[in-house]
Amino acid sequence: MSAIDLYARPSAGHAQRVEDTVGRLRAAAALHAGRIVQATSLGVEDMVITDLIARHKLPIAIGTLETGKLHAQTSGLIGTIEKHYGLTVEVYRPIADAVIQFVRLNGEDAMYKSIPQRKECCGIRKLEPLSRMLADRGAWITGMRREQSGNRADVPFEETDDKGRAKFSPLADWTWGDVWHYVSEHKVPYNPLHDEFMPSIGCEPCTRAIAVGEDFRAGRWWWEDESQKECGLHVHAPAGEAGDSDPVVSATAPVSMIGQPR
Repeated sequence: MSAIDLYARPSAGHAQRVEDTVGRLRAAAALHAGRIVQATSLGVEDMVITDLIARHKLPIAIGTLETGKLHAQTSGLIGTIEKHYGLTVEVYRPIADAVIQFVRLNGEDAMYKSIPQRKECCGIRKLEPLSRMLADRGAWITGMRREQSGNRADVPFEETDDKGRAKFSPLADWTWGDVWHYVSEHKVPYNPLHDEFMPSIGCEPCTRAIAVGEDFRAGRWWWEDESQKECGLHVHAPAGEAGDSDPVVSATAPVSMIGQPR
């Protein structure tokens, strides 16, 4: 069964929720004219936002991070968006020399070796490119939803990030069923990996399918403590610090599982 068959179940008030979301996007675009970007992870939530932007002809740029470690199915969506919607996607890649040096010192599988090395990899491949995407912007849009994880349960529709930019999460109150109902209703293109029980898709080495009953983001960095499932893109740093809090390696994660799908 496809993800649409499995999950497309709208919650009460779905139509109004869509209308409210369009209103938020329209207001954000007007308030930050020419200086707002959707930072899309190319996951299904972000594909819904891109569809809304295109469908309502909103003046919002589309940008994504090509980390060099994405699944082919994920990176392929860049061309799909451009062809399907006629939109240009700004693609931000990590600095090649930084990646080469990191891999030379730590190996291709550094993310499994320690939390600091995984976070450094995220920093090189995600955080630095994101900083370039947002450098001249006053606002950005994410696909975060409150239902995604305990860490995101209080995601607001609008907040201010650590650099003073406006950060919008217009799908904050959408359910997983709402997302897939919209995809079905409007024939939104999406990552086929979602059909393989990967609700949250990041870099290939750091993503696996989830089992029945597991949390939405259980397939991300699954060898780490469940209380922290962020790379640093959406975490407010404590005063005087940068990045997210250090998660700890789960004492229950078998060493033999690290790096292996399950």
